[in-house]
Amino acid sequence: MTDPDRAPVTIVPVETKAQWRDFHHLPFAVYADDPNWVPPLLLERRLHFSPKHNPYFRHATAAFFLAYRGARPVGRITAQVDRLHQERHRDATGHFGFIEALDEPDVFAALLGAAEDWLRGQGMARAIGPVSFSLWDQPGLLVDGFDTPPYVMMNHHRPYYADRIIGTGYAPAEDLIAYRYGPEADTARLEKLLGRAMRGGEISLRTIRMDKAHFRDEVAMLLDIINDAWSDNWGYVPMTQAEIDDLAGILRLLLRPGDVAIAEYQGRPAAFAAIFPNLNEAIRDMRGRLFPFNWIKLLWRMKVRRPRTARMPMMGVRKALQATPVGAALSLSVIRAVREFNFARGVVDSELSWILARNSRVRHVIEMVGGVPYKTYRLYEKPL
Repeated sequence: MTDPDRAPVTIVPVETKAQWRDFHHLPFAVYADDPNWVPPLLLERRLHFSPKHNPYFRHATAAFFLAYRGARPVGRITAQVDRLHQERHRDATGHFGFIEALDEPDVFAALLGAAEDWLRGQGMARAIGPVSFSLWDQPGLLVDGFDTPPYVMMNHHRPYYADRIIGTGYAPAEDLIAYRYGPEADTARLEKLLGRAMRGGEISLRTIRMDKAHFRDEVAMLLDIINDAWSDNWGYVPMTQAEIDDLAGILRLLLRPGDVAIAEYQGRPAAFAAIFPNLNEAIRDMRGRLFPFNWIKLLWRMKVRRPRTARMPMMGVRKALQATPVGAALSLSVIRAVREFNFARGVVDSELSWILARNSRVRHVIEMVGGVPYKTYRLYEKPL
């Protein structure tokens, strides 16, 4: 009789309802005894992986794989090719993502091998990951900072993942840094810097207009700033209109006007920062389920009690101003505005993430006002 724990690893494409259930439930086995893992909402995950509901799939092709040892699911992975990435970068690079597995080297090797074979079949010459699904989503493998839970839309992994991925021939490509920006940050220095920078009166601040007549145009303006500010960043691909519309719907549900600060320079929008309530704080004890009653709990926690932690995932300054004193003042002003709004309303801690490790200019601004790097996420690459 064969020992199921010694059975060979088999890789299958995810196709049936039962396989999709195994795919989405696998992290619950991997992180069963990890107190810092936050179970995602399973309904949201199913929608995220649905071509009908996720506009990413309008410009990308993906494959989904499960690893079984005997009848037991032991790992999962995705492989994807983004046509917009190919059009912009022309580097024959595909991505793997959503990798989760038990601590078994042959499982990692089989999963990554399946993703690589699929990417080769799509004409790709290099694999980078984990990218889940895109840099707009949840990129990077946690390699430092395992001792605290992740903020909303940030990854959490087991420490052994890095060794297992490197063991299959991958090398580090880029690091992404998350900063803690807590109540002890040096706001006095921030006030001094801003007071000096804003004496000329050419910088003014306002919040986002969320009324029906203006909100869509406001979101488009923010994305225009981002597309300009981030256009030279590593791996950057602009959002499509469908993705912008999808994001706008999410922002409308989550944000208050004061959560988005817009800085105008000489009367034109030139920078902004947005801060999101930390959804992970609100769902941490729900075990991934909204029904039958958790949706009521979630609504109360997000709209009435509000999370006491928040994440700033978006901040941008127009490219022409980035290397100037005005650009620094714009960055500082929008960071201060969203921070003050939230800390005055019960937020006690926040995260600024993610920032490319090589982006010394933005990192300097954040560290200048008291941000402390506390988590590192790594992307790996391998020639195919």
